[in-house]
Amino acid sequence: QVQLVESGGGLVQPGGSLRLSCVASGNIYSVNTMDWYRQAPGKERELVALHTSDGKIKYAESVQGRFTISRDNAKNAVYLQMNSLKAEDTAVYSCNLEDVLGGDYWGKGTLVAVSS
Repeated sequence: QVQLVESGGGLVQPGGSLRLSCVASGNIYSVNTMDWYRQAPGKERELVALHTSDGKIKYAESVQGRFTISRDNAKNAVYLQMNSLKAEDTAVYSCNLEDVLGGDYWGKGTLVAVSS
C-alpha cells in the first residue's frame, strides 16, 4: 500500500502565500506523475498542477503564473507553492500519485481557506 500525507494548508488573506507538501510512503514502485487537485464546496474536483517523472509540468489556467509545482524524487514528495491567493482558491487540496503499473493513490487532503 501507498500512503500520501499532505500538509501546509490553513487560513490566509487574499494576496497571501502558502506552500503545500505531500510525502508518499509505503510500497512505492516507479512513480509516473505526482499531481495536486482541489475541490471547492459544491464543485467538482479539478486538476491544479501536474508533474511527470520526466519533468513535464502542466497547470490549470486559473492558477497559471501564481502556483508552482515541484518534486523531490528522492523523498517521493511533491510541493505546491501558491502565491497571490484569491478567495476562489479556497478548496480542499489533495495529492495524487500514479505509478507506472497503473496504481492510483490519493491523500486525504488539506484545507486552504482564503479570506479576509
